[in-house]
Amino acid sequence: MKRPLVAFQGERGAFSEEAARKLLGNDIEVLGCQRFEDVFRSLVAKRVQAAVIPIENTLHGSVHENYDHLLHFNLPIVAETSIRIVHHLMAPPGVSFAQLRRVYSHPVALNQCLNFFAQHPKIERVPFYDTAGSAKMVMADRPEGAGAIASAVAAETYGARILRRSIEDDRQNFTRFFLLRNPGFARRHPQKTSSKTQWKTSLVFSVRNIPGALFRSMGAFALRDLDLAKIESRPMRGKLWEYMFYLDFIGRADAPVSRNALNNLREVADFVRVLGCYPKGD
Repeated sequence: MKRPLVAFQGERGAFSEEAARKLLGNDIEVLGCQRFEDVFRSLVAKRVQAAVIPIENTLHGSVHENYDHLLHFNLPIVAETSIRIVHHLMAPPGVSFAQLRRVYSHPVALNQCLNFFAQHPKIERVPFYDTAGSAKMVMADRPEGAGAIASAVAAETYGARILRRSIEDDRQNFTRFFLLRNPGFARRHPQKTSSKTQWKTSLVFSVRNIPGALFRSMGAFALRDLDLAKIESRPMRGKLWEYMFYLDFIGRADAPVSRNALNNLREVADFVRVLGCYPKGD
């Protein structure tokens, strides 16, 4: 049986690949894409069977671009997971820590290791397009005195030697990922769950900019004691100072209490779309 092909943004060894394997196991093929939009388009075109995207980080907040893509491409969220982001300093074998003069990585990763750079001011921070991509480049091009900050999986993938482990400033650094699937594929391959599975529903809605509109929208959930896990606003393109609201609540979308809440929301909102109903991640 052919192994499913899963798309993610970045090079092999990216944290998104780690999330894909955590969600789907190791018996998969992976496709690294240059941009998040390419990930979504590959799934829409059915070049892949699934896709994994980061949606928020505990330190840097939401990946707003992917919220916009979820609305535009209308692909269902079918699962979620979280990965602890552990940044390792690595270099080609034979390059010692004392020889390092510059370190490449994604700007976000560099900013999550500021204490390390403060302790070693002679090492220059050099932004690169991707964490795993920086390890790949350093191993392929071998620039003099250069290292990279990336995951342990990236070090293993490209044969780099880890010089310093876990150099991130904050150990409570986690990224939440969504698993997306083509609707037809999801129907043919339903998820295996148990009666003890706790569910989460993600949706997006908009309301008119009038007093009390958002309050009444939240009341649809508060009156039914539904636990809201997250709510965030995003500007609506083409409509000045108007917003879309992305919301997660604990519960199945097809449960009677959830259906009543969603029907109530539709009475007061201009637009409502359920983005996915999926088992609550770890």
